Amino acid sequence: MKRSIRPATALDVPFILQMIRALADYEKEPLEVTITADELLRDGFADKPLFQCLVLQLDEKPVGFALSYNRYSTWKGKTLYLEDLFVIPEARGQGLGKLAMVELARIARDSGCVRFEWQVLDWNQPAIDFYKSFGTSLQPQWVTCRLDRQGVDELARE
Repeated sequence: MKRSIRPATALDVPFILQMIRALADYEKEPLEVTITADELLRDGFADKPLFQCLVLQLDEKPVGFALSYNRYSTWKGKTLYLEDLFVIPEARGQGLGKLAMVELARIARDSGCVRFEWQVLDWNQPAIDFYKSFGTSLQPQWVTCRLDRQGVDELARE
């Protein structure tokens, strides 16, 4: 099978949303997906996109995605952050995940990033093993903090 990777276009938005929902199912959180195709289109394919996305393909058929964006470290500088990487179960084991990580590392390097970061769920041992296979260091001392929309609203009212 021929593996390939390409930048997503606006025409890929339905597929990207499908992959987001498949990932949420895999992570046992299907009801947490509230984003719409219109929001993805607006946020990723307008004049100033908030994210970039790669489409992973086998024999030119889309079977996965990698969505990333830039953020900034006050200590280090520009960072590429991988929000999600997902390959449908039937297409796993073909090297697409590694192909995506290599491409993202090249994007990070070529755009002047000093870091490439992402998170992995602590129960997802296959993903942890995959990331460790190319020298990733896990940062267990960091705890993710999050306010949902309601929490943001409540804090903003104070």
